[in-house]
Amino acid sequence: MYTVEVTLRGTPLTLSVQRKELSDAETLYRSIVDSIQATPPKLIELTCEKESDKKIGVFGGEISAVQISEKSGGATSGRSAGFGAMLTQ
Repeated sequence: MYTVEVTLRGTPLTLSVQRKELSDAETLYRSIVDSIQATPPKLIELTCEKESDKKIGVFGGEISAVQISEKSGGATSGRSAGFGAMLTQ
């Protein structure tokens, strides 16, 4: 399972959706990057393959970062994946 995370300008939270296949995650990543670069900004509607009723609508101009991470099958260390992950102890 692959998670595509989107960070919005001015907010520390990330929005995320999941894809089963790497190729699907990369396609979504590319479409988000294209939307960030679009003028005028366009709305991106994201859906999650893991939770089919999970939907997110975001303007491309408000996105500051996007990343793909792979969910491992083993136990997690209690930290979220990503460049912006913070340690809370």
